[in-house]
Order: sequence, then structure tokens, then C-alpha cells
Amino acid sequence: MQRYDRLKEIQSLDPERDFLRIYRLSVTLEFPWDVTRALELALYRTYAVPGIGRLLATTAELTDRSQKRYDDTALLLDTVVEHGFDSEEGRTALRRINGMHRSYDIADDDMRYVLCTFVVVPKRWLDAYGWRRLSAHERQASAVYYRTLGAHMGIKDLPHTYEEFEETLDAYEKAHFGWDAGARTVSGATLDLMASWYPAPLARLVRGASLALLDDALLDAFRYRRPGAFARGLTRGALRLRARAVRLLPPRSRPHYARQNPEIKGYPDGYDVAALGTFPVPGVRGCPVPHHRASDGAAAE
Repeated sequence: MQRYDRLKEIQSLDPERDFLRIYRLSVTLEFPWDVTRALELALYRTYAVPGIGRLLATTAELTDRSQKRYDDTALLLDTVVEHGFDSEEGRTALRRINGMHRSYDIADDDMRYVLCTFVVVPKRWLDAYGWRRLSAHERQASAVYYRTLGAHMGIKDLPHTYEEFEETLDAYEKAHFGWDAGARTVSGATLDLMASWYPAPLARLVRGASLALLDDALLDAFRYRRPGAFARGLTRGALRLRARAVRLLPPRSRPHYARQNPEIKGYPDGYDVAALGTFPVPGVRGCPVPHHRASDGAAAE
């Protein structure tokens, strides 16, 4: 197989009908490392919405139990990718995701925004740092995949195309990004977690590089000092250099799933999908989005 043969396969498929196959090919064979980093950034962006960051600070899920929260989120989402929506494993993961959220009064626009980050942030990351950009087929397949996930979660008025996901995300962030002390605490805990995955001499560099990758809207929401041009150029240049190197490598022959990532630390002996995640006490802890009004109905499995 040559470097671009898998892209040709993707372009031969129908992104509406074959969305799961296309999404799997993209995230497990073409861009597994990049998508992992992009989804980390996608979740991180949500903390800049004060209600989301404040709730996470209150529940302590991403301050006192940051590694477990990271592991469980990645594994639940990845189970659906690996096994599909209709498999026993996929249905179990969806029940857990919905079980965590159903205990709370969650506004659809908040849930919709979080879903939008999963579609838009990886595309933007790959445009900037991937060994190639996402094709139109991959963009639409990603939109259909998360539209399907959103339907299983009972989210109303979901965007249909990639462009609609992007417009929804940009409008939401423009309206809602802002300062909150609790959100800043959650941000710091997340940066500390990412730095902890590397040997001590590198931890400070990793934290600095993470900040250098953030856009000004995020930095301003958390009141971080904007990194200098040199730090930003060095960090982003290193990622682009990596992309050029990856482009020269032979294509991956076996899929790589999130459960295989070295960042997953909490389950060295395996895990039970049904036991992942939080088991929330209403009004106390559990869900990563704010709860402003009564839901429109029970979430679908």
C-alpha cells in the first residue's frame, strides 16, 4: 500500500452511508496521534465556557481525579468508534454516556456545542499540523458520525454538515467564552495532567508548548499571558516538521485505538465498559456541562 492509497479508498465510499468506516479509517489508521491530541484540545476548549469550567471545578472530576476522567472519557468514546453504534459494546458505552448525563438538567445548546468541538477541532488541527488535510469525504463522514452520536444522546437540532457544525461552534464560543476562577483551576489541572505523562525534565516544556498551541480567545478566557512569537513558532514548527516526517513513512497497517494510547494509565489489567465513567449524584457531581433548564425529553440510548 502506498501513502495515499487509503485516501483513494475513502474517496470511493459514500460519507452518508459509509460514515463509520470512513471515520474509523481516518482516526485509527491515517491520523491516530493527531486525532488524540485534537480531541484533548476539543474537550479543553469547553472549559472556557464559564458554566462548564465552573461545574467541573465543583465536581472535582478534572482536578482530584483528572487521570481517571481522562481515561474514562477516551475509552467510552473510543468503544463506539471501535465497535459501532449497534454492537453490544457500543450500546453499553452509550448507556454509560447517557446515564451520566441523564441525571442532570442539561441544556441542548451546551451539549450541542461540546459535540461540535469533536467535529471542528480535529479538522482544524489536521489542517495546521496533519501530514495531509482532511478530504471533503472525511469532513462529512465526521459530521454524520457525531450527528449520529448526538441523536443517540437525545440532543435536538443537530447540525447536518461540517460547515453547520463549524458555524455553530464559532457562534457559541463568541457568545460564551469568558473568565471563571473555577474554570482556570480546571485548566491548570488539565495542563498538569498532560505534563505528568512525560519525564520531569520535559514536563515544563510540555506545559509551555501546550499553551503555545492555544489561540488567543482561549488564552484570554483563562487569563493566561500570551506566549511569545518564538515559543509559538518553535512549537508549531515542530509539529509541522513531524507532519512532513510522517508523510514519508509507510502507511499504518493496523488500526490504533485510544485504548492503546500510553496516556491511558488507569487500567493496566483491562476494564469493563459498563463500569467506566462517573455515577453521578444529582446536583453534586458528574457531568461536564452546565444544567440551566429542564431537558426536552429523555435521551435516547
